[in-house]
Amino acid sequence: MRSFDYLALAKKSWDTDILNLVARIHEYKGRQELLITQKPAELDRLVEIARIQSTEASNKIEGIVTTSTRMKQLFADKTTPRNRDEREIMGYRDVLNTIHESHEFIPIRLSYILQLHRDLLKRAGLSYGGQLKTVQNYINETKPDGTSMTRFTPVPPYETEAAVIAICAAYEKAIVSELIDPLILIPVFICDFLCIHPFNDGNGRMSRLLTLLLLYKNGYNVGKYISMEKQIEKTKDRYYEVLEGANAGWHEERNDPIPFIRYLLQVILSCCTEFEDRVGQMAAISVKSTSYDVVRRFVEGKIGKFASSDVVANCPGVGRSSILSALTKLVEEGTLMRYGRGRSTYYVRADSSDD
Repeated sequence: MRSFDYLALAKKSWDTDILNLVARIHEYKGRQELLITQKPAELDRLVEIARIQSTEASNKIEGIVTTSTRMKQLFADKTTPRNRDEREIMGYRDVLNTIHESHEFIPIRLSYILQLHRDLLKRAGLSYGGQLKTVQNYINETKPDGTSMTRFTPVPPYETEAAVIAICAAYEKAIVSELIDPLILIPVFICDFLCIHPFNDGNGRMSRLLTLLLLYKNGYNVGKYISMEKQIEKTKDRYYEVLEGANAGWHEERNDPIPFIRYLLQVILSCCTEFEDRVGQMAAISVKSTSYDVVRRFVEGKIGKFASSDVVANCPGVGRSSILSALTKLVEEGTLMRYGRGRSTYYVRADSSDD
């Protein structure tokens, strides 16, 4: 089994773009803490939206889906899960809530990771929830012609427990040393977790939950208000590409985690910028802007097509009915063009047309 020495990261020279990403996230962190102190009540809507988006996106990456309407009903406890997909979605919600509410009481240890995995799969009634894998798993790739190939072979079952214990110990040792910025350390830990692939099922979802937990534990709370999982889902091709690169030579300790570090830092930074954008929308409302003004300001800065749900998510201080009314008015005025019907409806700015 390979060894894990995260303290060695302290001796590494980092590319300028990596250091710049870390510095910018630190800057946003300071401003975010001030905004949260000033407007705690107004941010509750952002928390609600982020939890739904995180649960929907992280499961969607794994092919576990339901409709947006069902998702909202499930989160509001107005219905019960109909099938295994919905039960697994609710399991993710349960663990997400645990991390949001109790992250300071969840140490990075094997026993706690197993308990989170247990709760992730509990509603689905899967017997292997909370247990390490018992058979060798593989990370496969399906080619365009339908054939499949093994891209990476994770740690075998008999080495899995020791490997997870080792990365947890290495992480804690590095954190205590304060020699490595947590924003560098966290992606390396997550990369190793995914290469170990410790469970029969749920490894990807657990990695995203652990990312949120580790950020929380190091004072980065943006994932409470903006869904990191949604950012990953929107760039999942790149996500899989950097993971594939990080796998190469991993068993021989020759892998390069830098592309994955860069990718995850970019995800975190995009969440930070989105947080400030959304708080800006809320500030616009607080200075007596009408719902129409807020929606118009959002769509004027929007490139490409978007649905009404995108406006709802980005204008958290405006009610859905007011948003729909504003969109209708903007269409009537010729500011927007509307396409599709029902759930397939989307909008684009009229000035984006080449006609």
